[in-house]
Amino acid sequence: MNTTSLVEDTIAFVKETLSDAEAGHDWFHTQRVFRNALLIAKDEKADVLVVSLGALLHDIADAKFHQGDETVGPKMARTFLSSLDVEKEVIEKVCYIIEHISFKNNIGENKNKTHPVELFVVQDADRLDAIGAIGIARAFHYGGFKNRTLYDPEIAPNLELSKEEYKNSKSPTINHFYEKLLLLKDKMNTKTGAKIALERHAFLLQYLEHFYSEWSGTQ
Repeated sequence: MNTTSLVEDTIAFVKETLSDAEAGHDWFHTQRVFRNALLIAKDEKADVLVVSLGALLHDIADAKFHQGDETVGPKMARTFLSSLDVEKEVIEKVCYIIEHISFKNNIGENKNKTHPVELFVVQDADRLDAIGAIGIARAFHYGGFKNRTLYDPEIAPNLELSKEEYKNSKSPTINHFYEKLLLLKDKMNTKTGAKIALERHAFLLQYLEHFYSEWSGTQ
C-alpha cells in the first residue's frame, strides 16, 4: 500500500466532500487538524498513517450536520477506505477515532479509560483548533450559523451539561467558552498538545476580559 498516494487520495476526497461545509468544520479546519496531528505525532509512539487518515476523515460527516446521526461519518470513512483496499485493521482504527473524538462523546467518561494513542493525538489536534484565535472565530461563526445570541448576562453557563443537553444547547456563544473551550486545556492527552494549549487558553482568557469590558463600556 502506497501511503503517500493513499493520503493524497484522502485529501482529495475530503476537499470534495466538504466543499460546501460550514466554515468551522470545512476542509481548512480539517487541514489544520491534520497538520497539528502530524506535529503532535512526532513525540508519540503512534502509527502515522492511522493518525493521518483519522485526522483527515474525523469530520467527514459531523453528526450535528446530519440530524445528530453519529453513524454517518464512520460509514462514509469505511466505504471510502475500503474502496482503496486499505487494510481492515487500519480502517477499524480510523473509524474508532471518528467515533470517539468528539467532546460530547467524552462527557461523563471515566478519566482512566484507555484509548489508542492515535485517538489521543488526533483528539488533541482537533481540540487545539477549538481554542485560541481560530477557536474563537469558529465559535462565533457556528453561533451565527445557528442564529445564537452572542451573550446574554441573564443566561448563566451550565457547567454540568449532560451529553444530550450539550447536543441540544441553544445558549449564547459566550457560554460555550465556559461549557467547552476553557475546559479543553486540562483535557489534553499529550505533552505537545498540552504545551500548545497553554498559549491558546491564555488568549481565550484575554479575549473574554476585553469582551466584557467592551460590553459594559468600562474599557
